[in-house]
Amino acid sequence: MTTGATLGRGLEAADGSAAGGAKVLLVLPFDNRSGQPSLEWVREAAADVLSSRFASAGFQPTSRASRIYALDHLGLPQGFQPSRASSIKLAQTLDADSIIVGSFTTDGSGIVAQARLVDVPRLRMTPEVSARGEMRDLIAVFSSLAWQLTRQIDPSFSLSEDSFTAAGKGVRVDAFEQYIRGITEADQAERLRHLQQAVKLNPGYGAAWMALGREEYNGEKYPEAADAFAKVDRNGADGLEAGFYRGLALMFSGEYPLAEQAFAGVARTLPLAEVVNNQAVAISRQGHDGTSLFIQAAASDPNAADYHFNLAVSLKRHGNTAGALNELAQCMKLRPSDNEALALEEAWKKSSPDLALDPLERIVRSFDAAAFKQAAAMLDQIDTNKLAALPAQERGKILCVQANSALSRGLLLEAERLFQDAITADAKNAQAHAGLAQVRERGGNEAAARSEAHAALELAPTANAYLLLARLDLAAGLLDAARSDTAEALKLEPANPAALELQRQIVANLGQK
Repeated sequence: MTTGATLGRGLEAADGSAAGGAKVLLVLPFDNRSGQPSLEWVREAAADVLSSRFASAGFQPTSRASRIYALDHLGLPQGFQPSRASSIKLAQTLDADSIIVGSFTTDGSGIVAQARLVDVPRLRMTPEVSARGEMRDLIAVFSSLAWQLTRQIDPSFSLSEDSFTAAGKGVRVDAFEQYIRGITEADQAERLRHLQQAVKLNPGYGAAWMALGREEYNGEKYPEAADAFAKVDRNGADGLEAGFYRGLALMFSGEYPLAEQAFAGVARTLPLAEVVNNQAVAISRQGHDGTSLFIQAAASDPNAADYHFNLAVSLKRHGNTAGALNELAQCMKLRPSDNEALALEEAWKKSSPDLALDPLERIVRSFDAAAFKQAAAMLDQIDTNKLAALPAQERGKILCVQANSALSRGLLLEAERLFQDAITADAKNAQAHAGLAQVRERGGNEAAARSEAHAALELAPTANAYLLLARLDLAAGLLDAARSDTAEALKLEPANPAALELQRQIVANLGQK
């Protein structure tokens, strides 16, 4: 019998949700108390939003796939509404530290949601938190709940509620509904229809593109799948998986040069055996020599028979019969029933060239999420250790670079967390304060944005801080102040395109007065 710890940590290692010792959270679908069957999709939507915010905050929410797997393991249907006892049993199966349970109802044109946190080891329930908003602000309502719950989990948590609620502003609620329906519908055609509608409504919706890519791939619509996977952020949580499956989709579409590029892109971050093997296959399908990569794959995972088979085929094709037979023997040792390998060995040992076979190398068709996520977590830990060993000022600079990258991709929570880490490392880091000011600006907190911008300028003049103040002044109609701030930014960076555009807008506004 599989123990809860084994199943839970194994599942979460597979989807990247239980690395690094952070708290593992199980968010259950919310109870629909609205009396409206048309709002059943909101049950899963609540779990999706909360899980996303918890992940951005540095916790380890279990994935929907893990939850469904655990339900099946316990013999429970996906849509059941668990009691407290069954919730705890489910959390123990997944080895979760805490469960989030909640409900929602409607209030005229608005939605009201409540949630509680259950501390599984202590079997203790926290006080209920709640949030209300218009249905069009549904994502912000659940984001607010996530922030309140995060403060219960970690009272020292310092990220702002504004950043939590702003994190979902890039997703339209109608597109979000289509996405949720697209991942929960039982019928494949319906899933596909909803996901296609989601990306049509919200072309920059990465999670919807990832889900659509999976559906297209599973339906063997490989060119469409490759296009969908290409829309997923390479640096995001799904980036490596999207790159791997894009490579497969391109391979099965006969686009071998593009497939090679896709696998190579993943391998630069995580050179795992399945990635390197498929990169080598793509090279081989173009008539080139992929032997060195086949050697790398077999060395990386010497217990995988297919990698020895592929290396044997490549060696034989390039004239190394002795080496090929040795690798083929390794393959058959690992998989004695491999009839293709047995036939090859017999043919290669005969002297007649007519009997010499030249099969295609084997493609690894499945994504080993556990290996990918564990390796990614290991790399992150290595990077963290390297960062911790650096002097404080250098550490702050690197954290600022990472934060600005997150900010440029719209990841406000990640950006805020990294900017705050940079300030913790080096309180005199002006760029970190300027970056945090931009986070506050995007979160809609003008006063906090101005405060951080001024804090940055007290430490050192930065173009970003001046530009933020100029934008706020322009929006408030303070044209002289906006012009002065922009001029200061241009003194620091004369070719800054944002400053030049802002200067143009200010001149245009002054001309209208």
